[in-house]
Amino acid sequence: MLFAMIFGGLIGYAFGRFPGFLVGAAIGAFLFQRMKSRLIGKIQSLQNNFVESVFAVMGALCKADGVVTRDEIQLAEAMFERFRLNEEQKAIARDAFNRGKQPDFDLDAELNRFLQNSGRQPAFLQMFLQVQVSAVAADGQVHPAEHEMLVRIARGLGLPESQVDQLEAMLRGAHAGHAGGSPNYSSGQQIEDAYKVLGVSASASDAEIKRAYRKLMSENHPDKLAGRGMPESMREMAEERTREISHAYDVIKDARKQAS
Repeated sequence: MLFAMIFGGLIGYAFGRFPGFLVGAAIGAFLFQRMKSRLIGKIQSLQNNFVESVFAVMGALCKADGVVTRDEIQLAEAMFERFRLNEEQKAIARDAFNRGKQPDFDLDAELNRFLQNSGRQPAFLQMFLQVQVSAVAADGQVHPAEHEMLVRIARGLGLPESQVDQLEAMLRGAHAGHAGGSPNYSSGQQIEDAYKVLGVSASASDAEIKRAYRKLMSENHPDKLAGRGMPESMREMAEERTREISHAYDVIKDARKQAS
C-alpha cells in the first residue's frame, strides 16, 4: 500500500504540489484497498468453488459401485478435518457431497464448471484428481468401478488416463511407506510405480528423468499453488504430493546406481 500512496502522491504533486501530493496519496491508498478487496474476494470465491466441486464429484465417485457406505461418508467427513475446512466450507462440502450422490447429478457439467473456475491450471486439475483418488483408496487400493470413474473424471478435466495411473502409483507408494513396507509391494513394483509417478518410461535417460522431476516439483510447489488460489486447507495434500515426487526420484536414482 505504501508504494501505491507514494506513486499516487507523486502524480498528485506533479499537478498540485503538496496539496496535490496529499490528495494523490489518498486516492492511491483507496484504489489499493479496493483492488486488494476484490483480489481477496476472487480468491475466496475460487476456494469455495474448489471445495464444492471436489466434494460433489467425490459424492458421485463414492456412488460409483451403486451405494454409498457409512465408511465412505465417514471418509468424506474425515476429509473435512484433514482440509481444515471452516464451518461455512463444511456446510458447502456436505451439501455438495449429497448433491453428487443424486441419480440426476451431472458429472460432466460439474467438471466443466470446475474447469472454468480453475482457469484450467494443470496443477489445480491434478490436485483435484488427487483428492478423488485419495478419497476412494484410503486402504491403498482402487477398485475397478472406481478406477473407471476416475478415468472418466480425468478425461473430463482434459487429463490423460496416465494421470490416474500416476496418482494410484503414488498412493501405493505412500500407503506402503506408512505401513512400514508391505509384503505385497515388491521392490520391482516400487521402481515401476516410481517411473509412473514421474510420468517417464524406464528407458528414459537420466537427463530426461531429472527434467521430469524438476517440472513436476515446480508445477506442484505448495506456495505457487497457494498464490494461484488453492485453499490453504489443501496445502498438506500438496506437500504430500511433492514428497512423493521427490521419493520417486530417489527410488529411481538408487535403482540405477545399484544397476550400474
